[in-house]
Amino acid sequence: MANFFPRWTNWLPLKITIIVLVLTTAVTLGTWYYDTPKYTRVGYQPIQPVPFPHDIHVTQLGMDCRYCHSFVDVAAHSNLPNTQTCMACHQQVQKDNPKLEPVRASWKSGQPVEWVQIHRTPDYVFYNHAAHVNRGISCAVCHGQVNHMPVVYHAKPHSMAWCLECHRHVERFIRPQEEVFNLDWKPEDVKPAEFVAKYGQPEGVKDDWSKKQHLTQEEIGQTLKERWNVKPPVNCQGCHR
Repeated sequence: MANFFPRWTNWLPLKITIIVLVLTTAVTLGTWYYDTPKYTRVGYQPIQPVPFPHDIHVTQLGMDCRYCHSFVDVAAHSNLPNTQTCMACHQQVQKDNPKLEPVRASWKSGQPVEWVQIHRTPDYVFYNHAAHVNRGISCAVCHGQVNHMPVVYHAKPHSMAWCLECHRHVERFIRPQEEVFNLDWKPEDVKPAEFVAKYGQPEGVKDDWSKKQHLTQEEIGQTLKERWNVKPPVNCQGCHR
């Protein structure tokens, strides 16, 4: 009996099986790498040339984030502190501490301290620090409780899905402007009567929130979202320009 199929079709099932296995392996490896903290850098904690305990400077000494990161509320990029900022204190405080020798050497030579940058936005992503800070997004939302970190580490994934979660539901994260740099702030700290007197209530709310004992994060966030007309972009052009 004549063979209806050409000889090469004998290898077709094997070829299809190999292709399926290769594609499955590629998808699995891609998902394993790009959806894990290894890719999102969560937990990344490099050794710095000078140990800088944020918990001591911020929590114990009460230093404002903007003292060291002085451009964060006025520029798209937040700056690392320069040597002059450090030496403003450390010419007197801990001036002979051997751990601060790189800072003293930088002060004498004029060469900057080679800090290892932990949080770095990819070149293909546009992120404006000032736009977020001036609309109620605290440092802690993106960087974690830095004020309680003896050594700063990468606490949040900063992935696209993570960013979009905030943009789609900004009321879950936004807070009063005066509390942006209070990294220990909680919704329970808000006094409803004072908050309503200052910011009002969302449209359509019939209950008097000023008489509530506490306001939830969503109630606070929705109020501020409407008051400030916050509409974060969720399209590609918002971050990829």
